[in-house]
Amino acid sequence: MSKKVLILSTSPRKGSNSEALAGAFAKGAEESGCTVEQISLRGKSIGFCQGCFACQKLGRCVIRDDADAIEQKMEQADVLVFATPIYYYEMSGQMKTMLDRGNPLYVSDYRFRDVYLLATAAEDGEEVFQRAKSGLEGWIECFEKARLAGCVFGGGVTAVNEISGSAALEQAYQMGKEIR
Repeated sequence: MSKKVLILSTSPRKGSNSEALAGAFAKGAEESGCTVEQISLRGKSIGFCQGCFACQKLGRCVIRDDADAIEQKMEQADVLVFATPIYYYEMSGQMKTMLDRGNPLYVSDYRFRDVYLLATAAEDGEEVFQRAKSGLEGWIECFEKARLAGCVFGGGVTAVNEISGSAALEQAYQMGKEIR
């Protein structure tokens, strides 16, 4: 049975470098026989979590926007992949907001076990990526059956599609291919 891979691209910019990493990962995962769905958060209506915890009783968020449907897809995926640009040494606000809105997953019988992080930044140092990675690791810690299965960081890229031809794209592709 093929694994269901859900890739969430969190950049607000069309054709972004992190979106290119997501595409490379998707191509590799599809070639390994996985069913892949890519969702861009660009243009989606995703409100902030209200902290009401109603989702803990209802099993879904009381806010009816795009995040509600995305969270339900997250619950059914075997593999979650988050692709984000690094802004001010952290994940995008869109990604953080979506992670917060994933709160109904905490009490669900979620399927995902492996979570991946793909990130790009204008700066090149490995330390640029660490806070975003740490933020996602904190979210994953709340899901005892899940683990951070891999990360790809493409630094030193700013302009749209500047990552083209980079080692990071190949690394994302190979990581997707290794999913079985």
